[in-house]
Amino acid sequence: MTDGVSWREFVAARPDLAEAGRRLLYQFGGVGLAFLSTVRRDGGPRVHPMCPILVDDGLYALIVPGPKCDDLARDGRYAMHCYPPEANEDAFYLAGRARELRDGAIRMRVEAQFVAERAALGIDFDLSDQRLFAFDIERCLLTVTTGHGDPRPQHTIWHAARG
Repeated sequence: MTDGVSWREFVAARPDLAEAGRRLLYQFGGVGLAFLSTVRRDGGPRVHPMCPILVDDGLYALIVPGPKCDDLARDGRYAMHCYPPEANEDAFYLAGRARELRDGAIRMRVEAQFVAERAALGIDFDLSDQRLFAFDIERCLLTVTTGHGDPRPQHTIWHAARG
C-alpha cells in the first residue's frame, strides 16, 4: 500500500509533473476544473465535475453537501482528471485519498483562493455549508500529445514511495 503525499511533496518529487498538472487543471480562465471520481456506498464509481483549489502546499476542494461529499467523508478514495483541452489530447490524472479538514487557518486560505479565482464574476459566495477536503496523492499520470489523433502520446506515470 502506498502512502499519499501532499501537493507540496508532489511538487518537490516531480516539479515537472506538478507544473504540467497545474496548467491543465487551471486551463480555463484561472479557475480549477476537473472530474472527480468517488466511491459510492455500494462500491461503485461516481463521477462529478468539481473545482480543485491549489493553495500553497495543498490540493483542496470545498464540497457542497450531497453524494460526492458523503462519498469522500465515508471512503476517501478518489481519482481526479483534468477537463480535456481543446487543442490536444493532453491529460492529467491523480488518485489517492481525500480527508476532511477542520483547520480554520487552512480553510481561510482556501476560501480566499476560491473567491480570488472567481473575482471577475462579481458574485458573493456563501461557502459556509461547504466542507473542506485535502487530497493526498498516491499516483499520477500525465499524457502529452502533439494534437488530436497523436499516434504516439507520451505517458509519464508516477507513484508515491511505499510507506
